[in-house]
Amino acid sequence: MGMSLGEDGPPEKPGPNAQWGGRFAGGPAAIMQEINASIGFDRALWRQDIRGSLAHAAMLAHVGIITPDDAARIEAGLRAIAAEIEAGDFAFDVALEDIHMNIEARLVERIGEPGRRLHTARSRNDQVATDFRLWVRDAIDGIDTQIATLMRSLATRARAHAADPMPGFTHLQTAQPITFGHHLLAYVEMLARDRGRLADARRRLNVCPLGSAALAGTSFPIDRAMTAAALGFDRPTGNSLDTVSDRDFAVEYLSALAILAMHLSRLSEEIVLWCSSPFGFVRLSDAFTTGSSIMPQKRNPDAAELTRAKTGRITGALMALLTVMKGLPLAYAKDMQEDKQPVFEATEAAILCLAATDGMIRDLTADTARMRAFAGSGFATATDLADWLVRVLRLPFRTAHHITGRLVGRAEARGVELAALSLDEMQAEEPGITADIYDVLAVEASVASRNSFGGTAPANVARAAQAWLDALGQTSVERAS
Repeated sequence: MGMSLGEDGPPEKPGPNAQWGGRFAGGPAAIMQEINASIGFDRALWRQDIRGSLAHAAMLAHVGIITPDDAARIEAGLRAIAAEIEAGDFAFDVALEDIHMNIEARLVERIGEPGRRLHTARSRNDQVATDFRLWVRDAIDGIDTQIATLMRSLATRARAHAADPMPGFTHLQTAQPITFGHHLLAYVEMLARDRGRLADARRRLNVCPLGSAALAGTSFPIDRAMTAAALGFDRPTGNSLDTVSDRDFAVEYLSALAILAMHLSRLSEEIVLWCSSPFGFVRLSDAFTTGSSIMPQKRNPDAAELTRAKTGRITGALMALLTVMKGLPLAYAKDMQEDKQPVFEATEAAILCLAATDGMIRDLTADTARMRAFAGSGFATATDLADWLVRVLRLPFRTAHHITGRLVGRAEARGVELAALSLDEMQAEEPGITADIYDVLAVEASVASRNSFGGTAPANVARAAQAWLDALGQTSVERAS
């Protein structure tokens, strides 16, 4: 906790916080200081806080609220503080509560009176809203780049395996043959939607809170458009009450991360299955597996399992922030100090999961012979047989479906695949069947026939993989959607 009760009574109260000015003569109780301080986690905003302060100081000088000399000294002081923090030489003080007051106090130490002028025409409420938007925007840009990298890795593997058959599943039961490349491209599509959601969230968050002050705006003649432009925002926010109380941008960001994590978890689950002995479709190297303390033969896909598990952390972060925000009246309340940790933790987890997933995709070795052997199992080409009856014999599909079902029953009773049934057995169910039927029962013929747009035909898969690789040359979040 960072405090303790002495044997003779409660802990001493720290001295008054000079940042509060004359309203408070005494300091807070130690437990109040402990629960109130956020510097333990919001120090992560230091870069954004200094960027915002630099833009604010330049604007104050531009409109004549502070002198150019004061602005120059403030800028030099802030840049020196940034260098201190970067070098690890900055002493964060819990008594100063948060990153904003820590930086401001250090600025006053360094440059004196001009440092006290920096906070003119702003509040910590619009300051933290600005810092947090900048931080989330930076995080989106970084995660977007990671998603694009993973998409390229998947598309590259998909192109290499465009013609390699594997079983396709529904209900985790063999359904129809597909190709491994087609399966991998399904995740490229999911990740493209993730990039689109993050791009949408970025567009909505890209408005500047500075100038909203505590909740009502300010009487100083500030230029909000100038600070918005300096910080790369599209425009200033439109309502000061909403501005300081809005955390929709963080909720929306976490929602997009939760969906991304769900997609990564689904892929991780499949990697876990594919690595298992009953499947044996892929193998991960020692770089992404661990052993057992008791079973020397084990090679456990722990990177996939942990990526799957971290979905809970990211989804939990979303639920935590929604719960924090759900009962707050306008405008700002200190509850909103609890907005940052879920976002920071979910971002860290997402970055790690994306890196691990990309590593696994690059690392895995596919056993294409084993995939091919299973691709035709479980009567996977039964639909091809039914389609042949419709296409060649002009039977209604429902009739063809029933005939095929009876043929599957015959094969199942004999313990063989459909292609092992004799022509006589086939014709016993439908006299019009010819020897040509066997051409469509082969796995390669089945996947090649699925040449509708978006289908698993190898030519389709190869084209789609190449199209994604060409498109992924454009990696900025604005072009992702």
